[in-house]
Amino acid sequence: MLPSKEKAIAVLSGGLDSTVATTYFKDQYEIHALTFDYGQRSAKREIEASRYISRELKIDHSILNLKWLGELGKSALTDKDQQIPQPKKKHLDDKVLGDRSARKVWVPGRNVVFTAIATAFAEAENATKIIVGWDLEEASTFPDNSREFLEAFNQTLKIGTWEGVQIEAPLIDLSKTDIVLLGEKIGAPLQMTYSCYMGEKYHCGSCESCMRRKRAFEAANIDLSK
Repeated sequence: MLPSKEKAIAVLSGGLDSTVATTYFKDQYEIHALTFDYGQRSAKREIEASRYISRELKIDHSILNLKWLGELGKSALTDKDQQIPQPKKKHLDDKVLGDRSARKVWVPGRNVVFTAIATAFAEAENATKIIVGWDLEEASTFPDNSREFLEAFNQTLKIGTWEGVQIEAPLIDLSKTDIVLLGEKIGAPLQMTYSCYMGEKYHCGSCESCMRRKRAFEAANIDLSK
């Protein structure tokens, strides 16, 4: 009889990063994935994608309602009166313009809230790890994707959880292109991922998330035809 695997909680949005991160650990841990509906425009598509991905990876999956989170602030992701930024490709790596775009789609405390809830699930289910898709490219504009944030949160969990639950962020030093290449290597269901801010059936190709995704797949020479 094989020894049972350690348990892990994955924060799975159905997007590229969280899907590759979850796939990376699918054989190492018994995973329970969490997907959050916080009133984002793309909630329906994210939930649909995360369901397909969880079935493909043969992992447990739960959807949690956090509509109250989306009602805080004025994020363009949750407030349809706000316009989703559509930067030009040449501006994707411009720090000043990137900060402006990030502020428009910033949801107050989102990763803090998601990770705190994942911590509660981890302790309740005797899981030792929390899997997240935080990465280097998004950390350039979103501070809650950075290594500094990861290390600080892990220190908090070391102090504040009984069994020392820790966050695993396998993409923390990777660009989007690196993530696509890793995903292809480990057999992540890349074709099932959904990354668009707009929430339409197909990726809009114009929002920052879509543009970063498209650039990464082109650089990796992988065509998903969307």
